[in-house]
Amino acid sequence: MPDTSSPFGGFAIDFGAAGDAAPLAAGAMATVPVTSAGGPFETSVLILGSGPAGLTAAIYAARAGLGPIVLAGYQPGGQLTITTDVENYPGFPDGIQGPELMLRFRQQAERFGTRVVDVEADRVDFSGRPFRAWAGGAEYRGQAVIVATGASALWLGLPSEERLRGHGVSACATCDGFFFRDKEVAVVGGGDTALEEALYLTRFASKVHLLHRRAEFRASRIMQARAESHPGIEIHRGVTVDEVLGEESVTGVRLRDVATGATSDLAVEGFFLAIGHRPNTAPFDGWLARDEKGYLVVDHETHSAIEGVFIAGDVHDHRYRQAITAAGDGCRAAIDAERWLEEHGVVEAATTTAR
Repeated sequence: MPDTSSPFGGFAIDFGAAGDAAPLAAGAMATVPVTSAGGPFETSVLILGSGPAGLTAAIYAARAGLGPIVLAGYQPGGQLTITTDVENYPGFPDGIQGPELMLRFRQQAERFGTRVVDVEADRVDFSGRPFRAWAGGAEYRGQAVIVATGASALWLGLPSEERLRGHGVSACATCDGFFFRDKEVAVVGGGDTALEEALYLTRFASKVHLLHRRAEFRASRIMQARAESHPGIEIHRGVTVDEVLGEESVTGVRLRDVATGATSDLAVEGFFLAIGHRPNTAPFDGWLARDEKGYLVVDHETHSAIEGVFIAGDVHDHRYRQAITAAGDGCRAAIDAERWLEEHGVVEAATTTAR
């Protein structure tokens, strides 16, 4: 069990023998002064979010001697913790389980002195330095902040869907399509994303069933034309999904006709959700600008409109949404934050950026 006597209690997951990990850099933990048991807790760089973007930012910031604190969020490790096989992240020729990959990210960040707190920021104050965030009843302060809270896939909310996540149910065709070669799959959704996912899956699947609850798609006309004309896609209009079928893995979906209420079973081995993502931006209402889709707006590189507040990962990126692109964003944000702190005299300039 995690140590609940301190907000810096760690994951209740074992990486292996304690001796396997390299020791912390000398004095690394001392870079985060703790003023009292209940805070405020202060650091040069406060990182919100612990997916690939947040933990990569932490690795770079920690190696630069900035002693970052990471507020991990309600889902420590991000969306990859609910992903099974990850085969497109470099360095793992045999693939790796999503949770294991994120635990390795975290172990590497903590090795260099990052403090990871498994709490979610519920409000912030970016009116001036130090920037402040409140989470789990404690206050955290940073001379710079990196916002890497990610985005959450929208789900139908079916118990069977949740039970079979990672066992045929997915919200990322790019991530998981390869596993469904020569199998029939279903995609639910009616926007451009759903049609793009369906078209992508035709590279692998023997047939793609596109399910939409309305008679008309919301997608652009060109995407509709491509999907409707593709021989590998069968479109089912006016249906909803009542249940995902299968015990150990997906064997089908139970559909309900919107007009008649009649149900029917469709045999598929993969079920892909493409009904959208929701960026995790609630704590930043009134502070950071959002685009028409609700994602945070980056002004320049990783900078926000507020000096000293940086943005990385899926909380602003609704195009790629990949672990590798999020990690790259986290690297950039940490370097930008380090250089910004140097320019403003908060930390001394290093001879080289940590890398």
